[in-house]
Amino acid sequence: MNTRETAFAIRKLPLAKAKRYLEDVLVNKQAIPFQRFCCGVGRTAQAKNWHSNGQGRWPVKSARFILDLLKNAESNAEVKGLDVDALYISYIQVNQDQKQRCRTYRARRRINRMLSNVAPLSLSSYMSSPCHIELILSEKEEAVRKEPETQLATSKSKKSQA
Repeated sequence: MNTRETAFAIRKLPLAKAKRYLEDVLVNKQAIPFQRFCCGVGRTAQAKNWHSNGQGRWPVKSARFILDLLKNAESNAEVKGLDVDALYISYIQVNQDQKQRCRTYRARRRINRMLSNVAPLSLSSYMSSPCHIELILSEKEEAVRKEPETQLATSKSKKSQA
């Protein structure tokens, strides 16, 4: 649930701003506001900047994974020749992964079988929530100015005269 809230907080942000925000989360300068999965989440003044309920946390593990993913996407954009300064997060989604089975071998030939949340990048096998993160970066398009009406009318009349 932490990764979902972290991804929702950086959605539609420019790439540089999102990276700076996640780095601030790692050092507890800014909090991630919890909006959907906020039962039992404490209140903090840092979360009031983003959401009115004031509930927020500093999910270090989720922020570190998404920050690594953003750095990887930035290097991929550089290789493809995109303008890195104009990139923003146009789409980010977090899906829950399947829980894997785990065994704990105990004394006297006993085995505790349980469903584990083992993820390939997780630090502990029992306390993580495996997930898939989809991320799309896009370049901001520059707005094209519309010509004034007077110039449009004269150009149409010249064509009709010819």
